[in-house]
Amino acid sequence: MKKAVIIIAIIILLLTTQKKEELIIPQEAIRFRVIANSNIKEDQNLKKKITTNIYNEFKKLDFKPKDLNQARDNIKNQIPKLENIIAKTLEEENQPQEYNINYGLNYFPEKQYRGIIYPEGEYESLVITLGDGLGENFWCVLFPPLCLLEADKTETSDVKYTSFI
Repeated sequence: MKKAVIIIAIIILLLTTQKKEELIIPQEAIRFRVIANSNIKEDQNLKKKITTNIYNEFKKLDFKPKDLNQARDNIKNQIPKLENIIAKTLEEENQPQEYNINYGLNYFPEKQYRGIIYPEGEYESLVITLGDGLGENFWCVLFPPLCLLEADKTETSDVKYTSFI
């Protein structure tokens, strides 16, 4: 019985002292953001469809830059194709609205994930703004190829790591 209690205590000690794996976005990163027109369901669904269509295009292109400069060039070269994807998606969804694609320094609000606070500020990024850009947004990191996907508002404490590239 003593051995069982000792083993359980050791297991509990090991589980509570294990350090959580942290992810820190490096300074030299390129972020990606798609901002919905509003928070109504249709606008949020449209944002998700556009994000998915862009993701699928990057997958087809085998977008795997080796360094920051190659990532910059790849993104800049794909902007006309991204414009076509957005226009086609808006047409297919019968959602005529303005949109803007901006690659450069763009504002990002403060984000918190797993206890790490990513400060607000101007970051090198590709930002797609749909309509008035007043809705919730999708964001991730294009380079290095790691995406932080925000969960639905009902699960704001849950964020999943996935590879966008």
